[in-house]
Amino acid sequence: MVYSVPGLRLPCPPSAYRSSQSRFNGSTRSSSFSLLLKKNQISRKIFMQNSSYDSESSPLTVASKEVLVPGDKDDGSSSFTDELESPSTISDNPQVIHDVDSKEMEDNKKTEVEEEESVPSSLASSVEKVHTDELSAPLNRKVSNEKNEAKPRSIPPPGAGQRIYEIDPSLSGFRQHLDYRYAQYKRMREEIDKYEGGLEMFSRGYEKLGFTRSEMGITYREWAPGAKSAALIGDFNNWNPNADVMNRNEFGVWEIFLPDNADGSPPIPHGSRVKIRIETPSGIKDSIPAWIKFSVQATGEIPYNGIYYDPPEEEKYVFKHPQPRRPKSLRIYESHVGMSSPEPIINTYANFRDEVLPRIKRLGYNAVQIMAIQEHSYYASFGYHVTNFFAPSSRFGTPDDLKSLIDRAHEMGILVLMDIVHSHASNNTLDGLNMFDGTDAHYFHSGSRGHHWMWDSRLFNYGSWEVLRFLLSNARWWLEEYKFDGYRFDGVTSMMYTHHGLQVAFTGNYNEYFGYSTDVDAVVYLMLVNDMIHGLYPEAVTIGEDVSGMPTFCIPVQDGGVGFDYRLQMAIADKWIEILKKRDEDWKMGDIVHTLTNRRWMEKCVAYAESHDQALVGDKTIAFWLMDKDMYDFMALDRPSTPLIDRGIALHKMIRLITMGLGGEGYLNFMGNEFGHPEWIDFPRGEQHLPNGKVIPGNNCSYDKCRRRFDLGDADYLRYRGMQEFDQAMQHLEEKYGFMTSEHQYISRKDEGDRIIVFERGNLVFVFNFHWHKSYFDYQVGCLKPGKYKIVLDSDDPLFGGFNRLNHNAEYFSSEGWYYDRPRSFLVYSPSRTAVVYALAEDDEPEVVGKLEPVEDVKTVEAAVEPVKESELDESQHLHS
Repeated sequence: MVYSVPGLRLPCPPSAYRSSQSRFNGSTRSSSFSLLLKKNQISRKIFMQNSSYDSESSPLTVASKEVLVPGDKDDGSSSFTDELESPSTISDNPQVIHDVDSKEMEDNKKTEVEEEESVPSSLASSVEKVHTDELSAPLNRKVSNEKNEAKPRSIPPPGAGQRIYEIDPSLSGFRQHLDYRYAQYKRMREEIDKYEGGLEMFSRGYEKLGFTRSEMGITYREWAPGAKSAALIGDFNNWNPNADVMNRNEFGVWEIFLPDNADGSPPIPHGSRVKIRIETPSGIKDSIPAWIKFSVQATGEIPYNGIYYDPPEEEKYVFKHPQPRRPKSLRIYESHVGMSSPEPIINTYANFRDEVLPRIKRLGYNAVQIMAIQEHSYYASFGYHVTNFFAPSSRFGTPDDLKSLIDRAHEMGILVLMDIVHSHASNNTLDGLNMFDGTDAHYFHSGSRGHHWMWDSRLFNYGSWEVLRFLLSNARWWLEEYKFDGYRFDGVTSMMYTHHGLQVAFTGNYNEYFGYSTDVDAVVYLMLVNDMIHGLYPEAVTIGEDVSGMPTFCIPVQDGGVGFDYRLQMAIADKWIEILKKRDEDWKMGDIVHTLTNRRWMEKCVAYAESHDQALVGDKTIAFWLMDKDMYDFMALDRPSTPLIDRGIALHKMIRLITMGLGGEGYLNFMGNEFGHPEWIDFPRGEQHLPNGKVIPGNNCSYDKCRRRFDLGDADYLRYRGMQEFDQAMQHLEEKYGFMTSEHQYISRKDEGDRIIVFERGNLVFVFNFHWHKSYFDYQVGCLKPGKYKIVLDSDDPLFGGFNRLNHNAEYFSSEGWYYDRPRSFLVYSPSRTAVVYALAEDDEPEVVGKLEPVEDVKTVEAAVEPVKESELDESQHLHS
């Protein structure tokens, strides 16, 4: 039976579950599994490996009590690295087994087995050694890869890893840890180079494991060292576990080759359901292949089914547009395909492509970050409990639909970033990786270390050779196959520390980053994956979600850093929530500025005022903090506003602009927040019955709050429209002036009395008046460059829902004379709760006016103000929180 893919809808996503073991009482054949594979018909060299898959530590990781940094003497004394986790030392006794092909090869010729250098048993690959031109070809047949052949790519060798000490001399006090970390990274690079042909080859695991197609048939391989037997089952063989029994090699890799049918058609039809039946120490279970490229959930069923997805060449989506070059500054629109419709439904890749991408382009964002791409059985997990790492979520459409979406974004010049989850995995046992081969320590750490107690998920063993292959290949797969332009790595803080950042208050003390709680294996993996991505895809972007502030996080790997391009500046959103809980009188300008600028030198950040985290049910968005229930009744322009609404709209704009202006080299906004979406996100969910008897109530599987009401932001009769217009103006201002990436940034004023913040970024001067009722005439503002300044953005513009208190035709001429450490200054009118951006006028040469003395008292300059009374204009702004 061929499984139908289109039109899938899940009425009510079930809760995450641990499925019970399924049993099979029939006999299992152990005879030859294929007509063409009487033995092992692949020219290969197999490396013997220590069989320690079932132990608590992987073959590559041991808890060492006496790890010495190179140069240390083993004198019995303790060193800084005494208890750091370390891959084990390499064995000097390699074991190599040669296995020559059967004579029944396609051309009746033996394939010569080349002599290779000996391979240490502790680092032997569990997948057979093959040559570069045989990566995915069973029976020694080459599968063409035009892209790779036309553009050979390589990853530069490791550097010295010492520049971090020049960038931050304070790191020298932790040289032992950092040099040890870099030595571990270099050792892994060397071992991968030596035994896998390099990181480029190692990261192509999807061309050997899972299903691979050749000219003669389909090969399926799976790493499951704990399994006693395995068989491939599915629609293609009527789910007969005796039909296609798999063979196991010395390293726990199970394999079967299925020859093409007599008419040349593939032995497994495109769209067929497939699973692997595994006999484990605790029983027999049917699982979705770990490297599956597509999986679906049938209506009314709980477990997912793996889908053999290999459409005919004429049906495969062909990319038409080149990938855009990485922009100098990132303006990211964070999104979720499923909840991107105004209707209470699960939206599709196609609708997102046609309806949402044009919106993103119009708003002025140059990148879209898409969440929940990797398949996840529990919809309400927001995509963070991944079950199938190589499969795009079937809820939204087919893999080709996703490719069409990405191609359309590229046509618009928009980068597409994927929210990738390598920090943990779903604990589902039938449709995920958990207990895949029946053992607790297969892909994950065993025992408590392999379980995240807060997220209820499994934690990868980053010291395992095959886990590295799996994750590195996964990171490459989405860039290669789907042409994503980069990643936002989720939960990196959880990866880098054994305490996962939970119940830990990071104070900035370097001992918090470089101590016994650091998971060196995980940090080395992050270095490897960044090295691989930036080496093979120089234009790709990597963003790490780190709340700890790990030093060297965004410094290139060759310089000794972790290698990310950007850190997601999570502290900013937390600070805004903290501030919004206070009265206006208690807001501290210095506190705001410090939080926005508290980032490491030469390490770029993506700033945001709020992301999807603040929009989830149980939390509150900034708009809700500011306006609460008034948003439901007083946002229509034909009805009177309220002081709460006026204050909320004004501060909402100011918070976003100052975050973008000072917070980082990139900016992120979650879809809908640009206009202050009035509802939180509540995914459809039923009741959850926990093992302890506790029942978590659901929402009757409602989709009502799992959508985005874009129609509210577009409605010209609602006040949401003004906030959306302001967000669009912000993005286009940055596009024109590039202030986020300018090397010039100077904060000249943070006045606690006046509630004024003034700063320069690039050639722009930003003036923020956070006072709840005071407006200032003739307010002296320092600047760097001489000339005539004009308003280029005004949050009080009527288009943005403001009160029109500034004359945009006014000109502001700089005057010589030091003021607040600036060589020049000019006078402005600064209305209450307003942000105004000034730029040098482009149509005139800079003009210098006579020297201006510092202004101590408030004066009046009528020329810069519309002829209306200040008392009338500010009346609606008089509100104390």
